[in-house]
Amino acid sequence: MRLVLACAVVLGVTACGGTRTVTVTNTVTVTRTVTVTTTAAPPAAPATCVANHLSGAFTGVAGSAGAGSISYRLRLQNDGTAACSLNGLPDAQLVDAQGADLPTDVQSSHRPPPASTVVLEPGEAAVAEARFSPDVPGPGESGVPCEPKAEILRVTSGGEFVEVPVRPPTPVCEHGRLAFDNFSAAP
Repeated sequence: MRLVLACAVVLGVTACGGTRTVTVTNTVTVTRTVTVTTTAAPPAAPATCVANHLSGAFTGVAGSAGAGSISYRLRLQNDGTAACSLNGLPDAQLVDAQGADLPTDVQSSHRPPPASTVVLEPGEAAVAEARFSPDVPGPGESGVPCEPKAEILRVTSGGEFVEVPVRPPTPVCEHGRLAFDNFSAAP
Protein backbone atom coordinates (compact mmCIF):
# COMPACT_ATOMS: atom_id res chain seq x y z
CA MET A 1 0.00 0.00 0.00
CA ARG A 2 2.93 2.17 0.55
CA LEU A 3 3.79 1.97 -3.10
CA VAL A 4 0.33 3.09 -4.11
CA LEU A 5 0.42 5.93 -1.66
CA ALA A 6 3.84 7.05 -2.92
CA CYS A 7 2.54 7.00 -6.52
CA ALA A 8 -0.49 8.97 -5.49
CA VAL A 9 1.71 11.61 -3.81
CA VAL A 10 3.92 11.88 -6.91
CA LEU A 11 0.91 12.17 -9.21
CA GLY A 12 -0.73 14.73 -6.92
CA VAL A 13 2.32 16.97 -6.83
CA THR A 14 2.70 16.81 -10.61
CA ALA A 15 -0.97 17.54 -11.19
CA CYS A 16 -0.98 20.43 -8.71
CA GLY A 17 1.61 22.51 -10.40
CA GLY A 18 4.92 20.79 -10.21
CA THR A 19 7.37 21.86 -12.94
CA ARG A 20 6.11 23.85 -15.86
CA THR A 21 7.80 25.57 -18.86
CA VAL A 22 6.57 28.99 -19.93
CA THR A 23 7.70 30.62 -23.19
CA VAL A 24 7.52 34.43 -23.32
CA THR A 25 7.85 36.19 -26.69
CA ASN A 26 8.68 39.90 -26.74
CA THR A 27 8.26 41.76 -30.02
CA VAL A 28 10.28 44.95 -30.32
CA THR A 29 9.46 47.38 -33.15
CA VAL A 30 12.14 49.94 -34.03
CA THR A 31 11.02 52.91 -36.06
CA ARG A 32 13.70 55.06 -37.63
CA THR A 33 12.95 58.34 -39.38
CA VAL A 34 15.33 59.22 -42.16
CA THR A 35 15.18 62.66 -43.71
CA VAL A 36 16.60 62.91 -47.19
CA THR A 37 17.20 66.37 -48.59
CA THR A 38 17.81 66.70 -52.27
CA THR A 39 18.78 69.85 -54.04
CA ALA A 40 17.50 70.06 -57.55
CA ALA A 41 18.99 72.49 -59.98
CA PRO A 42 16.55 75.26 -60.87
CA PRO A 43 14.89 74.72 -64.22
CA ALA A 44 16.91 76.13 -67.07
CA ALA A 45 15.52 79.20 -68.81
CA PRO A 46 14.07 78.53 -72.23
CA ALA A 47 16.24 79.19 -75.26
CA THR A 48 16.96 82.78 -76.30
CA CYS A 49 14.13 84.29 -78.32
CA VAL A 50 14.73 84.02 -82.05
CA ALA A 51 14.34 87.41 -83.70
CA ASN A 52 11.90 86.19 -86.36
CA HIS A 53 9.48 85.32 -83.50
CA LEU A 54 9.67 88.86 -82.09
CA SER A 55 7.85 92.08 -82.93
CA GLY A 56 7.95 95.46 -81.27
CA ALA A 57 8.68 99.17 -81.30
CA PHE A 58 11.08 101.74 -79.86
CA THR A 59 8.80 104.54 -78.67
CA GLY A 60 9.28 107.89 -76.91
CA VAL A 61 8.13 107.88 -73.27
CA ALA A 62 5.62 110.69 -72.71
CA GLY A 63 6.83 113.34 -70.24
CA SER A 64 10.41 112.01 -70.10
CA ALA A 65 12.14 114.91 -71.89
CA GLY A 66 14.30 117.13 -69.70
CA ALA A 67 17.85 118.41 -69.21
CA GLY A 68 18.71 117.74 -72.84
CA SER A 69 17.72 114.05 -72.84
CA ILE A 70 14.70 111.85 -73.40
CA SER A 71 13.68 108.25 -72.75
CA TYR A 72 12.47 105.73 -75.31
CA ARG A 73 11.09 102.31 -74.42
CA LEU A 74 11.96 99.22 -76.45
CA ARG A 75 9.14 96.67 -76.33
CA LEU A 76 9.60 93.19 -77.80
CA GLN A 77 6.77 90.64 -77.92
CA ASN A 78 7.09 86.87 -78.32
CA ASP A 79 4.96 86.03 -81.37
CA GLY A 80 6.21 82.42 -81.42
CA THR A 81 4.45 79.29 -80.16
CA ALA A 82 6.93 78.42 -77.37
CA ALA A 83 8.41 80.22 -74.38
CA CYS A 84 11.74 81.95 -74.95
CA SER A 85 14.01 84.27 -72.98
CA LEU A 86 15.74 87.63 -73.28
CA ASN A 87 18.56 88.64 -70.98
CA GLY A 88 20.71 91.61 -70.18
CA LEU A 89 20.95 94.67 -72.37
CA PRO A 90 19.50 94.84 -75.87
CA ASP A 91 22.02 94.21 -78.65
CA ALA A 92 20.89 97.09 -80.86
CA GLN A 93 21.88 99.12 -83.92
CA LEU A 94 20.31 102.42 -85.03
CA VAL A 95 19.40 102.60 -88.74
CA ASP A 96 18.37 105.58 -90.92
CA ALA A 97 15.48 105.77 -93.43
CA GLN A 98 17.69 104.41 -96.26
CA GLY A 99 18.70 101.35 -94.21
CA ALA A 100 22.22 102.57 -93.42
CA ASP A 101 23.71 101.91 -90.00
CA LEU A 102 24.08 104.99 -87.79
CA PRO A 103 26.61 105.42 -84.98
CA THR A 104 25.32 103.34 -82.03
CA ASP A 105 26.84 102.93 -78.57
CA VAL A 106 24.67 100.80 -76.27
CA GLN A 107 25.68 101.16 -72.62
CA SER A 108 24.16 100.07 -69.35
CA SER A 109 22.36 102.69 -67.33
CA HIS A 110 23.66 100.86 -64.20
CA ARG A 111 27.23 100.29 -63.01
CA PRO A 112 27.69 97.33 -62.99
CA PRO A 113 24.65 96.17 -64.93
CA PRO A 114 22.47 93.76 -62.91
CA ALA A 115 21.97 90.27 -64.27
CA SER A 116 18.50 89.57 -65.58
CA THR A 117 16.64 86.99 -67.60
CA VAL A 118 13.05 87.47 -68.70
CA VAL A 119 11.04 84.44 -69.79
CA LEU A 120 8.37 85.26 -72.36
CA GLU A 121 5.46 82.91 -72.89
CA PRO A 122 3.77 83.26 -76.30
CA GLY A 123 2.10 86.69 -76.48
CA GLU A 124 4.11 88.16 -73.57
CA ALA A 125 6.50 91.09 -73.94
CA ALA A 126 9.67 92.48 -72.41
CA VAL A 127 10.73 96.11 -72.18
CA ALA A 128 14.03 97.97 -71.85
CA GLU A 129 14.19 101.72 -71.44
CA ALA A 130 16.94 103.88 -72.97
CA ARG A 131 17.91 107.43 -72.08
CA PHE A 132 19.77 109.60 -74.61
CA SER A 133 20.18 113.12 -75.93
CA PRO A 134 18.35 113.93 -79.17
CA ASP A 135 19.72 117.47 -79.49
CA VAL A 136 22.89 118.09 -77.45
CA PRO A 137 25.98 117.34 -79.56
CA GLY A 138 28.76 115.30 -78.00
CA PRO A 139 32.52 115.67 -78.62
CA GLY A 140 33.24 115.59 -82.34
CA GLU A 141 29.63 116.35 -83.32
CA SER A 142 28.62 119.77 -84.53
CA GLY A 143 25.32 121.48 -85.02
CA VAL A 144 21.78 120.29 -84.70
CA PRO A 145 20.90 117.67 -85.62
CA CYS A 146 23.97 116.02 -84.18
CA GLU A 147 23.30 112.78 -86.10
CA PRO A 148 20.81 111.76 -88.80
CA LYS A 149 17.39 110.67 -87.56
CA ALA A 150 17.10 107.04 -86.53
CA GLU A 151 14.05 105.45 -88.16
CA ILE A 152 14.69 101.81 -87.16
CA LEU A 153 16.27 100.03 -84.22
CA ARG A 154 17.72 96.68 -85.31
CA VAL A 155 17.77 94.31 -82.32
CA THR A 156 19.80 91.09 -82.48
CA SER A 157 18.48 88.05 -80.60
CA GLY A 158 19.14 84.36 -81.12
CA GLY A 159 21.69 85.07 -83.86
CA GLU A 160 19.19 87.00 -86.01
CA PHE A 161 17.77 90.52 -85.90
CA VAL A 162 14.36 92.12 -85.84
CA GLU A 163 13.83 95.67 -87.06
CA VAL A 164 11.49 97.76 -84.94
CA PRO A 165 10.29 101.27 -85.83
CA VAL A 166 11.59 104.28 -83.89
CA ARG A 167 8.52 106.39 -83.02
CA PRO A 168 8.91 109.28 -83.51
CA PRO A 169 12.12 109.09 -85.56
CA THR A 170 14.90 110.95 -83.75
CA PRO A 171 18.62 111.72 -83.83
CA VAL A 172 20.71 110.12 -81.07
CA CYS A 173 23.59 112.40 -80.10
CA GLU A 174 26.95 111.54 -78.56
CA HIS A 175 27.58 109.18 -81.49
CA GLY A 176 24.44 107.15 -80.82
CA ARG A 177 24.94 106.73 -77.06
CA LEU A 178 21.94 104.83 -75.62
CA ALA A 179 21.98 104.23 -71.84
CA PHE A 180 19.74 101.14 -71.59
CA ASP A 181 18.20 99.35 -68.65
CA ASN A 182 18.20 95.54 -68.79
CA PHE A 183 15.16 93.76 -70.18
CA SER A 184 12.29 93.30 -67.72
CA ALA A 185 8.79 91.86 -68.02
CA ALA A 186 6.35 94.28 -69.64
CA PRO A 187 3.58 95.52 -67.35
